[in-house]
Formats: sequence, structure tokens, C-alpha cells
Amino acid sequence: QVQLTESGGGLVQAGGSLKLSCAASGRAFSNYAMGWFRQAPGKERELVASIAGSGAGTAYAAFVEGRFTVSKDNAKNMVYLQMNSLQPEDTAVYYCAVALYRPGVVTIQSAYDTWGQGTQVTVSS
Repeated sequence: QVQLTESGGGLVQAGGSLKLSCAASGRAFSNYAMGWFRQAPGKERELVASIAGSGAGTAYAAFVEGRFTVSKDNAKNMVYLQMNSLQPEDTAVYYCAVALYRPGVVTIQSAYDTWGQGTQVTVSS
């Protein structure tokens, strides 16, 4: 059973940066794709970024526009999301998720099996 725990959220001013972390426990996840998603109030949850199990491949939502970077440390069972140039529209609860048995980049939300509890990111203008 995989458990995911996000951390690193908080309140930041527009133009600022945050780095989210996701710790995975219960299973070595070097073979599994990981994803970051977000859900703003009144909106559906959406993909932010995905990274392959090896960490060699990544994919980003169009709204990221080069501001975010996803990375993975398989030795530590950690995945990260570095977010720069944050804007108020980035305000949301951010979730990490794992797509078990899928080693490549996964952009389909329904393919993710296990989710963390989420961490709040609030960007003030």
C-alpha cells in the first residue's frame, strides 16, 4: 500500500516561489509515474505536471508556461514541484499522485491510483 504525503504549501505573494514535496512510503516507486495536480475552489482537479518513474521524462500543463519544474529522487522516494513566478490564479490545493505499474509519463488523471491529502498554496496579489 503506497502512502503519499505532501508538504511545502503556504502563502506567498505574487511573483514568489514555493517548493512542494511529496514523500512516498510503503513501496519503492522508482518504476512508477508520479503526478502533481491542483484543484481550485469551484473548479475541477487538473494536471500540473507528470514525471516518469525513472525521472527522465516530464510533461506539464500549458498554464505552467515554464514556471514550474517537477523532479524525482528515487533514492529518497520523493517527488518535488518547484514553482516560480506564482500568480493568484495558481491558488489551489495541490496533490501528488502515483500511477502504479506505469513507468512512463502519465497525463490522464484517471490513470493515477493513489493520492496524497493535498497541501494548500495561496498566492496573494
